[in-house]
Amino acid sequence: MNISNFIIYFITGGLFTTIIVALEESGHRILSGLATLIPVFTLVAYFFIGQTQGSEAVSQHAKWVLVGTLVSWVPYMLAVAYLSPKIGSHNAIFVGLAIFFVLALIYITVASHFGFFK
Repeated sequence: MNISNFIIYFITGGLFTTIIVALEESGHRILSGLATLIPVFTLVAYFFIGQTQGSEAVSQHAKWVLVGTLVSWVPYMLAVAYLSPKIGSHNAIFVGLAIFFVLALIYITVASHFGFFK
């Protein structure tokens, strides 16, 4: 892989993030919410993984991420939604990320041990 590919990946991901924040800051909450629901990281990653590794690699990765999302991302979002009004958004995000990483590490360990998604 060459450095120009990394630069393209970085700019593409950063562009999506910038658009989401700009929409929110300019009062276009519905568009910002819609843009946030788009799985930006997987969208960009799968496009480039498909180009370099092929469709089978995208399929296997999608299965891995789907289960991982249910195991770790859903509890993260629930923690942020529940805790933000109680302890503030920054603290809720921190707690949510802690929950996310603990569950993600457990998921990765179990999935790797049993050879899921090869």
